[in-house]
Amino acid sequence: MRTRLQRHARQIKVVVYKETLFDYKEHCWTFLGAFLGIGLVGLLSQYQLAPVDAPLLIGSFGASSVLVYGVINSPLAQPRNLVGGHVLSAFIGVTIHHLLPQPMWLAAALAVALAIVGMQITKTLHPPGGATALIAIIGSPQLKALGYWYVVVPVLVGALLLLLVAVVINKLAPSRHYPANKNWYRFWQRSY
Repeated sequence: MRTRLQRHARQIKVVVYKETLFDYKEHCWTFLGAFLGIGLVGLLSQYQLAPVDAPLLIGSFGASSVLVYGVINSPLAQPRNLVGGHVLSAFIGVTIHHLLPQPMWLAAALAVALAIVGMQITKTLHPPGGATALIAIIGSPQLKALGYWYVVVPVLVGALLLLLVAVVINKLAPSRHYPANKNWYRFWQRSY
């Protein structure tokens, strides 16, 4: 019994050790990607879109950054999921806002639920997409005034900027391979 417990204790130590290793190169690439991606989106939002009052930086892009810069091998972080999940969810969120603006709790629940199912059906599941749909319902009056332009600016443009930075940063890092599918630009094909 004692040897069995010792063996389990050794296995736990190995798992804990491997999970707590500090890979400074990997963390530096993650930091650089997230900083440049969000920084570029924010910079363009401040200087290029300020006159039209269209925000380019939305909260769900922070969560997308975790995936496309920090967990690059995840199927949920791939380009098709990043762009498709955000765009589809934004479209669903705006549509629900137009069809059922009140009560807000019902519109929010319906938008998020439909966005998740829509992403599942189209194989573009990207968890931050749920937040993108929710933002279309609970966002500022300026954001809601964008209507379907919300799908294009900020969502499509912002997601494409995050993707561009992710592809460039992850190509520069010798230990990283993103996207997982070399033919990722063939959005009509899904193969992982």
